[in-house]
Amino acid sequence: MKSPIENKIHTVFVHVSDLKRSVQWYSTLLGQNVNLDEVKPPVYNVPINTYTGLVLDGGPNGGKEYVGLLPHPLCNLHAPDIDEAYQFVSEKGFEINSEISRFDDIEFFTVKDPDGNVIMLCTG
Repeated sequence: MKSPIENKIHTVFVHVSDLKRSVQWYSTLLGQNVNLDEVKPPVYNVPINTYTGLVLDGGPNGGKEYVGLLPHPLCNLHAPDIDEAYQFVSEKGFEINSEISRFDDIEFFTVKDPDGNVIMLCTG
């Protein structure tokens, strides 16, 4: 029997403890303008230029029970120039979780969002 489930990631959920703070952080990271007065709990759909979406989920209890549970990246975001991306997040004062790793076909490093969620920024 053919599965009725498509072989695609539709949405990545990031559980956050302070929705507006996280919306500001991700908006800054992705170079997006945001009006925080328009952010209404419990979730915010980050505008993404691909099929897969990114949802910041404050949850019914503010998300505090979910944060920091995973030490590995929840997802990766594409950065065509890894050195430029590293400099950008460094200048913004974001917490850099790992130095740049370089391989033949991929370069990446990780940052932590305000709740300690690890996000990978990578080329390739």
